[in-house]
Amino acid sequence: MRIGILGAGQLAQMMAQAAPGLGLECGFLAPEADACAAPYGRHWQASFDDQEAVAELVEWADVITYESENVSLTLVESLSKQLPVYPPVAALQAARDRGEEKQLCRSLGVATADFALINSSSELPGALAKLGCPAILKTCREGYDGKGQVWLRSAEDLPAAVEQADATACVLEAVVPFQREISAIAARSIDGAVSCFSLSENIHREGILRLTINRRNDSQQQQAEQLIGRLMEQLNYVGVLALELFDVAGELRVNEIAPRVHNTGHWTPAGARHSQFEAHLLAVAGRSLPSLDWSNDCAMINIIGALPDQTAIDAITGASLHLYGKSPRPGRKLGHINLIFSPHQSPTQRLDELRKLLILVGEGEIADRLEASWL
Repeated sequence: MRIGILGAGQLAQMMAQAAPGLGLECGFLAPEADACAAPYGRHWQASFDDQEAVAELVEWADVITYESENVSLTLVESLSKQLPVYPPVAALQAARDRGEEKQLCRSLGVATADFALINSSSELPGALAKLGCPAILKTCREGYDGKGQVWLRSAEDLPAAVEQADATACVLEAVVPFQREISAIAARSIDGAVSCFSLSENIHREGILRLTINRRNDSQQQQAEQLIGRLMEQLNYVGVLALELFDVAGELRVNEIAPRVHNTGHWTPAGARHSQFEAHLLAVAGRSLPSLDWSNDCAMINIIGALPDQTAIDAITGASLHLYGKSPRPGRKLGHINLIFSPHQSPTQRLDELRKLLILVGEGEIADRLEASWL
């Protein structure tokens, strides 16, 4: 079976790397000549509005999926009239717009941060007075890794937000006093079966994910599964869906919905029976879901901006390096490291190994504040 993927970045790459073991083949439509997924399948190097390339993809593929919610909605709608497209158009439409995403959650009784839709800067003062400070102004579309966000810690910060609010539709969100950030990742098959991975607990810096650890038997697992199941059913979802969540005194609030495989699930090849990439491919291919049960305690560390010493990583037991084939530049995700913890290690021993890796990738600040109790 042939799966056409819109986009050819690292998420498409990891799906394509999982495909041969499932008897599947991947192809990619993406404009980049140096797309990191390209060596792992057929690559149509063309823009998303190139009709000839799109027609060739449709002729070649049995089903279409995508690696980013920022893909053209018009293209996905057009493709869905010609062959199966998963996740469905409704999911993409909701998840690519923060305003629609939050209104969907509200309609289903799924808690989020308090928010206000902002269509022009004239609406900012009243919305900020209602929500209070601190708050964050976020673009409705195409914001990721901290991009498209302006903090308002007091009314004096309003001028900095005016330009963004006049340039594009935004959402003003109250800052949530969370105890931790977690994510739930689940897969849903065409027949409606749902299976969820163990929760991930995440640490961000400068709006970019830096560290994730999987949590076996987390106290919030059942609540998170209920939330993601409710959203999947409403959207008639097929594929992998990720929810970024705030844990606020034991209650979960949705921060973001991602209709795709997700950075906080990169631990799954090392810590689950089957990876999120396998789960997504099998779901969109119309096959039964694999077991997503926990298999190992592990952590995932993002590599941002500069490549670490690979020899030093190889020397750490349980560590495995995955590079995306991208050239280094500040703020760019270049790869990640999965660290499997031995069941015989104490929390202090686990912390020592994790700190070594964090320092190797330039995350000494996080390494310094981690405590063994977090593990």
